[in-house]
Amino acid sequence: MILWLLNNLSTFELGVLLVGGVVSLAAVGSLAARRRFPHLAGGEHNEMVGVALGMFGAIYGIILAFVVVTLWTQLENTQNIVANEATDLALVVRSAEAFPPVERARVERAVGDYVHAVVDVQWPLMRKGKPSYEATATQTHAMYTALQAYEPVGTRSETFYGEAATRLNDVAAQRRARVTMAETSLPVLLQVLVYGGALVILPLTFLFGLRSLKMQLLFVSAVAGLIGFSLLLVMALDRPFAGELSVSPAPYKEAALAQFWPVS
Repeated sequence: MILWLLNNLSTFELGVLLVGGVVSLAAVGSLAARRRFPHLAGGEHNEMVGVALGMFGAIYGIILAFVVVTLWTQLENTQNIVANEATDLALVVRSAEAFPPVERARVERAVGDYVHAVVDVQWPLMRKGKPSYEATATQTHAMYTALQAYEPVGTRSETFYGEAATRLNDVAAQRRARVTMAETSLPVLLQVLVYGGALVILPLTFLFGLRSLKMQLLFVSAVAGLIGFSLLLVMALDRPFAGELSVSPAPYKEAALAQFWPVS
C-alpha cells in the first residue's frame, strides 16, 4: 500500500492526504470527546494530561528522530552505492579504450547492455519493492565474458586490463549492495513504535481541556499536523527507490556511460 502511494502520488498529494487525514481525524476525535465528556472543557485533568503528554512526547520525539536520521543515512548510502557503481562502469569503459578495437567494442557493448538492463528492467522492479538479481545476471556475466576473452599483450595493456578487471569486480559488489538496499525497509518493531506512538499521543490531546473550542481545535490540529508531517517524512524516506525523494538512475546515463543512451 505504501509503495503504491509513493509511486502513484506526488509528495504534495501524499502530504495533503496524510497530514490532512491525521488533522481531520484529530479534530473529529477532539469534538467527539468534548461532546461525550463536557467536563473536559473545564481543564480539571490538564495537569495530569500535561505530564503524560510531555513524557510520551519526549519518548516519541527521540524515537522519531532516531528513525528519521537512520532512514536519511540509508538514503545517502544508497545514493553513494549507485554513484559508485556507475563510476566503476565508466572506468571499465575508459580502461577498455586501451584495448584493440574488436575487444574494446565487445566490452562497451556488454557494459551498454548492463546499464540498460539496470535502468529499464531492474529499476522499475526496485521501485515496486521487488528487486531481482536475475534482472541483470545475464548482462553481468556478459561483461565478465567480454573482459576475459581478451588476452593483454604488453605492460600498457596489462595495466589497463587489470584496472578494468578490478573495477568490474567492484561493479558486482555495488550491484549486490544496491539490490540489498532495495529490499531494506523499516523493521516491524520500529514501524509499530512510529505509527503506534502517533495513535497514543493524539488521543491524549483530546483530554487536554480548553474552554475555547477554537483554541482546543487549534491545539489538537497543531499537534496532529506535526505528527502527520513526521509520518510523511518517515514514509517518504523508508523506500529509497520509490517516490519523488527516491534515488535516481541518472548516474548510469552520465559521463562515459552517456554514449549508450542516444539523444532523442
